[in-house]
Amino acid sequence: MTSVRNRLASGLLLASLFFFSSVNDALALPAFARKYGLRCSACHEGWPMLNYFGQKFKDNGYQLMNDRDSPIWQNNGYWPVTFRIIPQWHRDSGDKVAVDQAASGQRQITSTGFDISGLDFHTGGTLEKNISFYVLPSSDATGAFHFETVMARLDNLFGSPWLNLKLGKFELDNLVSDKRILTLTSISGAYQTYHFVPVGDGNIFGKIGDNQLGVEWMGHSLNDRTRVSAALLSSNEGSVSLSNGANSYSGFFAASQAFEAGKLGVQRIGAYAMIGQAPTTYFTQGGVAINGAIGNKSFNREGFVGLFYFGKLDFQVVTQHGWDSAWFGAGFGQGPPGPNNGPGVTLPTGARAPSWNGYLVETHYVYSPQLIFIQRSEWERMSQQALPTNPSNLGNIDMYTFGFRYYPIMTSRAGFAWHNEYSWIRQQGTAPDGSALTNSSLLLGFDFDF
Repeated sequence: MTSVRNRLASGLLLASLFFFSSVNDALALPAFARKYGLRCSACHEGWPMLNYFGQKFKDNGYQLMNDRDSPIWQNNGYWPVTFRIIPQWHRDSGDKVAVDQAASGQRQITSTGFDISGLDFHTGGTLEKNISFYVLPSSDATGAFHFETVMARLDNLFGSPWLNLKLGKFELDNLVSDKRILTLTSISGAYQTYHFVPVGDGNIFGKIGDNQLGVEWMGHSLNDRTRVSAALLSSNEGSVSLSNGANSYSGFFAASQAFEAGKLGVQRIGAYAMIGQAPTTYFTQGGVAINGAIGNKSFNREGFVGLFYFGKLDFQVVTQHGWDSAWFGAGFGQGPPGPNNGPGVTLPTGARAPSWNGYLVETHYVYSPQLIFIQRSEWERMSQQALPTNPSNLGNIDMYTFGFRYYPIMTSRAGFAWHNEYSWIRQQGTAPDGSALTNSSLLLGFDFDF
């Protein structure tokens, strides 16, 4: 008990030092650790981010491939559930916000105070050997719930690790996971590269960081070094009841390969592509979109991913190219109250298909299993604007974040992290006066699950 108090005190001291120097959605289940009698660090480099063993456990359908996988062998008191929420203090600032009280019509706005995150309620595991499931009801900070993940999976069909089938709403299969992200501010809590949309673009369907509805086949070698997957998705941004993209589909394809690099250990590289169509026309009742959408237009995203390890230092690298139909670039696609591609509607003169490139480098220095330092840089660059009259750099993003997570405890019962982070972002041409808009966020919080 004394050692725990000492480690907690050390964490508070480190957090205080970080705070004063800075002023000048997620999937980690202690339930799985409880089931198998393991610590969280067995599967996580720093929860919720997976290590190599954790990725293999996930790919096997949340199984260790031993006699303890089936629920029939579990203690009757075992309940596979985990709660996660983050009480926090944060400071958010925007340098050019439109306000009535400023003579120029804009000014810097800063707000600080104590807050809480939303609540994630994870439950997952096996229904029987080689039949697994995951359900994640998730709320915002006000308690308004939605289903972030609902999926069932048939694992190792016909005894082969190359045949795994998943159905429901799930995260797209990608090496660098947007849902297991270590950063938490309003700026860095999602990867900009995965969610980037050009200024004025109406394509809300191509954000590969968001969970999608569909069916996925995934296969991997026995040692999990070779992984491939293909998914067929409804082009509706994960919306239920076929209300926002019925009759349109997208495909997501991913492959990766791990290899030995001498003393450096196992490295991994991969590639992915999202190719699909989504609607630009909606039937409406009283101006409200109803089931049924037509006028499908094309879009695609392609990326390369690398996970590189150099002792205690590792890098996550992503490059992504994006392309949208000129109809999306003109603002069609998002549905009412946005523009609706109906009869007689034409594209603006000179309208083109927007395209862009994104770059992400995230660095982790794992000082120990209980202390990890984080830095991430992201850059989004437009290569072709939707309109030739737009400035060539309109919408370009620069984002940087720095922080650390200290884990005083990581047990099969619970996880606790003292999280400290500062993020900064600038986007060209999005301020009220047409100049660059800059925002920053500082967050200190207790990230815990049980």
